[in-house]
Amino acid sequence: MDAMLLAPLDWILIAGYFALSFGIAAYYFRRAGRSTSDFFLSGRNMPWWLAGTSMVATTFAADTPLAVTELVARNGIAGNWLWWNMAFGGVLTVFFFARLWRRSGVLTDVEFVEMRYDGKAAAVLRGVKALYFGLVLNGIIMGWVALAMETVIGVLFPGLTIFGRASFPVLGTEIGAPLVVVALLMLLVGVYALLSGLWGVVVTDAFQFVIAIGGSIILAAFVLDMPEVGGMAGLMGALPESTFRMLPTLGNAAEGGAVLALTAVSFFAYVGVQWWSSWYPGAEPGGGGYVAQRMMSAKDEKHSLFATLWFTVAHYCLRPWPWIIVALAALVLYPDLDDPREGFVLAMRDVLPSGFLGLMLAAFLAAFMSTISTQLNWGTSYLVNDFWRRFVKPNASEKHYVLASRVLTFALSVAAVFIAANLQSVSEAWALLITASSGLGLVLILRWYWWRINAWSELAATLSPLFLLGLALFLGLFGIELPGLEAGFPNDLFAVAAFTTAVWVTATLFTRPARDETLDRFYRRVHPGGPGWKPVAARNPDVLQDTGMARLAGDCVAGVVLVYSALFGVGHLLMGRTGWLLVCLCGIAASGAFLWTSLKRLNSSAAPEAGA
Repeated sequence: MDAMLLAPLDWILIAGYFALSFGIAAYYFRRAGRSTSDFFLSGRNMPWWLAGTSMVATTFAADTPLAVTELVARNGIAGNWLWWNMAFGGVLTVFFFARLWRRSGVLTDVEFVEMRYDGKAAAVLRGVKALYFGLVLNGIIMGWVALAMETVIGVLFPGLTIFGRASFPVLGTEIGAPLVVVALLMLLVGVYALLSGLWGVVVTDAFQFVIAIGGSIILAAFVLDMPEVGGMAGLMGALPESTFRMLPTLGNAAEGGAVLALTAVSFFAYVGVQWWSSWYPGAEPGGGGYVAQRMMSAKDEKHSLFATLWFTVAHYCLRPWPWIIVALAALVLYPDLDDPREGFVLAMRDVLPSGFLGLMLAAFLAAFMSTISTQLNWGTSYLVNDFWRRFVKPNASEKHYVLASRVLTFALSVAAVFIAANLQSVSEAWALLITASSGLGLVLILRWYWWRINAWSELAATLSPLFLLGLALFLGLFGIELPGLEAGFPNDLFAVAAFTTAVWVTATLFTRPARDETLDRFYRRVHPGGPGWKPVAARNPDVLQDTGMARLAGDCVAGVVLVYSALFGVGHLLMGRTGWLLVCLCGIAASGAFLWTSLKRLNSSAAPEAGA
């Protein structure tokens, strides 16, 4: 579709979206400038529904509908288990970590390092994590989001491609016209993110989420109404039955249809290793990144828990189904696409009438800008609070740090454009990110519940998988393969996680723990439960444990049942499978009743502010 074919109403909707987004940023400009706490954590006064919706909006990026479309095209609905497995870790975060993060009172999850540990190792770890996560990994994440948005722009506006990829030299590389458009969008996002801080980002997120999810539902309704599709019944008749399975097949793919077929080893790598061992944005074991940022910005511990619970339910149960419907319809409408990701965008172009096309394009812009604005604010919080303030300018004024935050927010958006211009494959970057952090997740979980974990443990767990993958890459130049890595992703997770675990356990046992006064201060502030703090608890008998491990474990089990019952229940409802729908409703009712009874006893207590 050429740009000129967009109706005036389409452009009015798009212009209105931009005007409202920047209006919100301007409204929160002065509030964000008060302090870094206001800029990065909204003054720690965020209600649960707003914090949770912001988390969902951030994970609803421009790349996610396209990625789901590709997964469904290649492996049927069950292909989504490549990310559905992460719900286990999400539920764990809700009940075991959300309240502890709010109680900690830190500004970023990297600052937590020097609260939990001490000495030079803790300082080095904090600096390494600030640069590695805030600059390197964050830049890669924004790069692949930008790459997906480039696909959207390229398909909707094919006239841009006549300029060719070599026509726009930027930062020493050559980019095509669609990516130039994306680069301008990213710079615009950088402007409103640096103006408004977290309050503006989160409020804009909520507005953007309504547009993004509403546009996806409207698109799903229109594609089902196409004569070639014939509604859900026609769709199920046009595609092989295996395509609609929601569980993977162990072994070989069923004949005549797309279905996720995994060996038992590969399936266990996803559901038994990946969700707890690897760092991935929005699904960090123990919470972390922008999820931890939202938890720490909540009004109190109760709001923190409910924000994370709402995020987990909405993320896994509500978001994906409109995308899945469009992806299935794209298999019927565009059966011979070389790049199946384009099916989603082509459906937008060919199915939506004037006005609705502008709304859906605004929805994609909303999804893209919501993710980029959060990544910018979160990444800058690391660079300013955990590197610049900690190691470069430790005694500057709050005004200086807010200014530095705004400058670095813009600079980070420029860096992300450069990364996007040189990034070739989103799926390969995704797999590399998971593999390069395999084994780290266990330390991120245990540091809250075992006193013996120290800075060397986490430093070793962070760097070990990078060393192993670097060694494998070097040896590969000589045709040598490391045992366990030759099978590729996800089977290589076993070897990487085992190596990383062996290294960090060794480092833990051969280095001293944090000093007693550091452990006591952490324990008295956070008062984590469980037997892992027994020697520290003995020194602090006046600190009461407010939640037992058995109760938290019960809540976790109920949460997992709730999430997967709701996820599959929505699917069975759409596909008219009444029997399975009733089973899922029973699961929702039982787990919901259990959690309602358990969470009613939850006390709402505000966490102490940093430095208290």
